[in-house]
Amino acid sequence: MSLLDMDERILDILAAVDLTATPITDLKHPAASGVTVGILEGAVNNSATEAVAIRMRQRSKVLIALGDCAVFGGVPTMRNHCCMKDALKRAYVETESTIDGAVPQDEELATMQEARPVSKVVDVDISLPGCPPPPDAIFYVLCELAAGRKPKLEGLNLDWH
Repeated sequence: MSLLDMDERILDILAAVDLTATPITDLKHPAASGVTVGILEGAVNNSATEAVAIRMRQRSKVLIALGDCAVFGGVPTMRNHCCMKDALKRAYVETESTIDGAVPQDEELATMQEARPVSKVVDVDISLPGCPPPPDAIFYVLCELAAGRKPKLEGLNLDWH
């Protein structure tokens, strides 16, 4: 949402870059030939998200971890402090809105890993925290990268106004 909250400034970004893959397009992963900048949001918490992080790192010259979950692990890491079986039972069986719930029989759930920030799985070039990061911060980082400069995050205002 913060990306969209840049409002018409997003057009300035789109004029400077070629947007090749996004979660809302048919092409969800960068081509094997790679991209200049890759952006990951969300914690790495299963083999599928781990594979996405590894692929994105391999295919991106610059990798951005965007948001608290990607940078620090965020709320998903709360499950790291309890038994996974208990967490799945609470999520699928014991919630107040669940009727006749059962934990799905899914190998991914049976082998689920601890939730981790992206940087615990792959090297990250830029970490932009916030839940979500402010649109001004995202705009600044993307403009700097589009101009061929590494953004300076020290002193960057990450508060929403």
